[in-house]
Amino acid sequence: MHGGAGTGWLLMVLCAVSGAYCLLRTRTGMPHERRDARSEALMGFGMAAMAVPAAVLSPPGWAWVVYAVLFGTAALRALRPALRGGHHLHHLVGSLAMVYMAVAMAPAVTGSGGGGHAGHGTAAGAGGVPLLTGVLLAYYAFYVLGSAGRLLPGSAVTPADGTGAVGRGPGGFGGGTDGRPELATACRLTMGIGMFAMLLTL
Repeated sequence: MHGGAGTGWLLMVLCAVSGAYCLLRTRTGMPHERRDARSEALMGFGMAAMAVPAAVLSPPGWAWVVYAVLFGTAALRALRPALRGGHHLHHLVGSLAMVYMAVAMAPAVTGSGGGGHAGHGTAAGAGGVPLLTGVLLAYYAFYVLGSAGRLLPGSAVTPADGTGAVGRGPGGFGGGTDGRPELATACRLTMGIGMFAMLLTL
């Protein structure tokens, strides 16, 4: 990544770990939850691959085409569920953002000898379309803040039946069938931060 080898390694590890946890989540839950987990695993591993420092691996020019096609296909698959809103819409935005970054980085591969990671600053006129980059940065900034807010303890709702089950309070961990929805939220938060950091390099 353009932000330095240390930043690239850290981002790669965080995204890879998040992707691996999402992959584990594909083994449990309802069919739509497993489908969401597969989408998030793909996103995590894709971001990890993009974050590998250029000093270690400078991807060939065709790699960016593969990224664009892969996440373009993911965006098409997410389009219909996204019409219902909710987290499906976030999957669509994430897939389109990955396509955008792949296209923005691709000219750096063909225009310089340093590879896509090393040439973020020269791709497609300083890394893409500034307005679109700014909109995506704003989206992920709000998404990260919202996800972090959902992880805050102290606002869980205890039902009147006295079971002590945790509900969906303003800061609660309610929902999910894997018994650990806070971990899924933490993974999404991590990937949101990673996407924000990668967009900053454009």
